[in-house]
Amino acid sequence: MELGISSFGEVQPDGVAGKAINAHKRVQQLLEEIKLADEVGLDVYALGEHHRPDYVVSAPEIILAAAAPLTKNIRLSSSVTVLSSADPVRVFQNFASLDLISNGRAEIMAGRGSFIESFPLFGYDLDDYNELFTEKLDLLLKINQQELVSWQGKHRASIANLGVYPRPLQPQIPIWLAVGGTPASAVRAGKMNIPMTLALLGGSPERFVPFVNLYRQAAQDAGHDVSQLPLAINSHFFVADQSQQAADDLFPTYQAMMNRVGRERGWAPLDRAQFEAMRQYGPLLVGSPQQMIDKILHFHELFQNTRYLAQLIGGHDLPHHKVLHAIELFGTKVAPVVRKELAVMK
Repeated sequence: MELGISSFGEVQPDGVAGKAINAHKRVQQLLEEIKLADEVGLDVYALGEHHRPDYVVSAPEIILAAAAPLTKNIRLSSSVTVLSSADPVRVFQNFASLDLISNGRAEIMAGRGSFIESFPLFGYDLDDYNELFTEKLDLLLKINQQELVSWQGKHRASIANLGVYPRPLQPQIPIWLAVGGTPASAVRAGKMNIPMTLALLGGSPERFVPFVNLYRQAAQDAGHDVSQLPLAINSHFFVADQSQQAADDLFPTYQAMMNRVGRERGWAPLDRAQFEAMRQYGPLLVGSPQQMIDKILHFHELFQNTRYLAQLIGGHDLPHHKVLHAIELFGTKVAPVVRKELAVMK
């Protein structure tokens, strides 16, 4: 099983038109994180696209391209590319360029996105939410499969036997479908034989087992080899030397983030008791290295996933040296044991 990190690049908004000091500092931190993740032997680092003042990553491929010369082996992926409001031709060109810069380590994780700011920003109608994604995913997959493309759709100009360049170093760029728990998304990914990344952000992990089964059943019904179908599980993560230390370090930052988003979506405020319940019974991986090992192995037992992505949160009150230490512990204390245990289980 591959083990990696995802981040959305949380940042304290600068609130300025230029001289964005906080944004500059946060991007430098992300580059430091990716470099360290490679050095400690993790398999992938993924950055998610947002178009809000509280996130610094609106163009994951640009930051990943900056990280490429700093790294040697780690896969460089978006943790979501908001395909519904993007041009698939440009998405492919950007990630193909990243692939060439990184010697064949680029990946795309396509999704609808958990926020809607990109739709008015790029001139799209939210009423077309589902149709946009379906159409643009079809075009992106076609571009990835062939050099010359002929394609016709409703929301983008048609393409008549035109080449899309550059082409990647890899035979094809791995394209994953990022989903949050909508059954139709699981069925779509399974039918199309697309690797799926499932975000576990609330509720008990066990309740997502039928969702994963739906994904695999849809793939099997479509005639695909389910044993070769990749599945990634993503959840919030923070590890420290001691369990209580990890919880105390992360809680203020995690609470601030969840309550900020919750105010927009009508969620009840998160308190420490709920946080602790999510640590114990939910998908929140916060604790000591041994607790992380146990829970990642539990996820694998439930889902038989081929990848686990630890979603790190930073950029606010959490000192960056503690985030770096969490990456170091993940790579040197957690990952080797998980890999050894899974090798024994085979």
